[in-house]
Amino acid sequence: MFKGFYNLTSGMLTQGRNLDIIANNMANTPTAGFKTDRYTFSTFQEVMWKRVGNMDHKYTDLGEQSWITAPSKLYTDYEQGSIEETGQPLDFAIEGDGFFALETADGERVYTRNGNFSLDGEGYLWLSGFGRVLDTQGEPIRLVTDRIKTDDYGGIFTENGGFLGRVGVFRFEDNGALEKNNYGFFVSENEGEPVTDVTVHHGWVERSNIDLVQEMTNMITAQRAYQSAAEVTKIYDGVMRKATEDVGHL
Repeated sequence: MFKGFYNLTSGMLTQGRNLDIIANNMANTPTAGFKTDRYTFSTFQEVMWKRVGNMDHKYTDLGEQSWITAPSKLYTDYEQGSIEETGQPLDFAIEGDGFFALETADGERVYTRNGNFSLDGEGYLWLSGFGRVLDTQGEPIRLVTDRIKTDDYGGIFTENGGFLGRVGVFRFEDNGALEKNNYGFFVSENEGEPVTDVTVHHGWVERSNIDLVQEMTNMITAQRAYQSAAEVTKIYDGVMRKATEDVGHL
C-alpha cells in the first residue's frame, strides 16, 4: 500500500517540474531566437537499468515493477524559428544552422540566435544588457554608427563602402553538447567554428520557435496529471488512516 505514495508523490514532483519548463517556454514566446525546451522523464526501474551492471556492461534485470517517476533529460529544439522583417538598422537573423557569439562583461563567450542588436556606449555592436557581438575572428565589432550597409553573409560596411567587420556565425558539430544557462544563452566547453555558408539577413530577426497552442495543450495535460495524483494521494491517506485506526482497535 505504501508503494502508492512513492508513485504519486514522484508523479507530482515530475509534473511540477514539467510545468515549470512549459511556463518558461510560454514566457519566452516573444523573445527573439528563443528555442523550445522539452522535459522528459522515465520510471525508476528504467533509470536503474542504466546504472546497474559491471565493467563488462552485463546488466541485471531488476524486474518490471515501477516505483517512482524520475527526471530523465531536458532537450532543446533547435528548429529554425520564423524570420520577421523589422527594418531596424542593427537587427540580424541567421537563415540556417549556427549561432551569434557574445562576449559578456566577465569575458565569457555565449551563443544565441537573438539578433536584436544595438550599440553600447563605446560604439560596439552588442545585445543590450548581455554582451558584445563577436566577428568571425572572435573579436568585438566596433561600428560607432548605425548607418551601415551589409552583404548576405554578415559583412558590415559604411555608406561609402568602407569595411567595418563581419558578424560571426558559429556552428557546433553536435548541438547536444550545448547547455542553456539561466538567461537562455548557450554555453559550451568548446568554441564553435566560424562558418560562411549561411545567409545573414540585415533588418530582420528570428522569432522563437515556440508553438503556443502546443505549449498550452502540454500545460493542460501536465496540470491534469498533477491534480489527479494529488486527489488519489488524499484517498490513499484516508485509507491508511482508516486501516491504522482499525488495527489499533484489534
